[in-house]
Amino acid sequence: MPLRVAIQMDSPHSLNLNGDSTIALAREAQERGHRLFCFLPENLSYQEGKIVAHVEKLSVESNDQVDVSPKGHNHLNSFHVVLLRQDPPFDMSYITTTHLLESIASDVLVVNHPFWVRNHPEKILALQFDDLIPPTSISRDVEILREFRSKHRNVIMKPLYGNGGVGVFLVREGDLNFNALCEMFLESSREPVIIQKYLPAVRDGDKRIILVNGKPIGALNRIPSKDESRSNLHVGGQAKKVELTPRDHEICARIGPLLAECGLLFVGIDVIGEFLTEINVTSPTGLVELQEFDDINAAGLVWDAIEGKVR
Repeated sequence: MPLRVAIQMDSPHSLNLNGDSTIALAREAQERGHRLFCFLPENLSYQEGKIVAHVEKLSVESNDQVDVSPKGHNHLNSFHVVLLRQDPPFDMSYITTTHLLESIASDVLVVNHPFWVRNHPEKILALQFDDLIPPTSISRDVEILREFRSKHRNVIMKPLYGNGGVGVFLVREGDLNFNALCEMFLESSREPVIIQKYLPAVRDGDKRIILVNGKPIGALNRIPSKDESRSNLHVGGQAKKVELTPRDHEICARIGPLLAECGLLFVGIDVIGEFLTEINVTSPTGLVELQEFDDINAAGLVWDAIEGKVR
C-alpha cells in the first residue's frame, strides 16, 4: 500500500544530496511508490486542537537533485508516517517539535518516536549503560571537573547537547587552557559540561554502527585526520569500511532491546575501541556509506521496518 509520508527536515537544498541519509530514505520511499512531502521545523504548528504543517511535495530526481513544490497546510494526522529528520542542535525549538509530534503519535507512526527522542538525547541515553561507556562526568561544578581531569589526565570536553564535533576539545595533561575552557563553557551556556577520559583508540577510528529496530545492520569507521582529535566527517574525518567485532555485537545486544521497546527504529551508535560513547537518535547518518562499502541497502532495511510497523 502506498504510504503518505511527511519528512520534518532541514531545507533539502542545504543537504549533500549524494551523501545525506535523509535523501537516501526519501529516494528509497519514492522507489517503493510512497507519496513524499516535507516541511521545515518552523512550519510545524498547533492550531485549535490540530497539528498542522505547511508541507511541500518532495521528489528525488534521477540526477540526484531534489524538487519541492508548495502544497499548503495539512493536518499531520492525515499521513501514515512522519520522519523526524532535522539535524540538531537539540535545543528548546527541537524539543517543542517533539511535544507537538508526540500528540499525533498514537495515530501516525513518527520515526523516531518523539517522546523517546526528547527523553533520550545522545549523550544522556548512554549513561544507562555506565559499564559500557568511558569514565564520564557531567557537571557545572568546576571542582568536580578539575578532579576528573586530575584523575584521568587526558580528557575530552564537549557541550552536553552539541553535535557534529562542534565545541569538542582534547585537553592533555599539563594543558594550561583547562580553566579557560571551563569558563568558556559555563559562561556561554546554562547547561552542564560533559567530560570524558580521552580514548587513544580514536586514532584507529570512531565506529558508527547502524541499528534498525534494535538490531545492528552494519558499520563504518571514521578516521580523524592527522591534525585533528575529532573524527566527524564534516571536519575532515575519513569514512572507511569496517567489520563488527565481538565487542560491538555485545554492546548492540545490551542496548538493542531498549531501543526497540522505545520505538527508536533508526539509531546510530558511536564506539571507540571497547567503549560506547554516544547513542544517536535524533537524526542518525551513515546509510549511504553502508551502501557504498558493504552493498547494504540500509535505507531499504529502515523502510522494511517502517512498513512492518504500519501494517
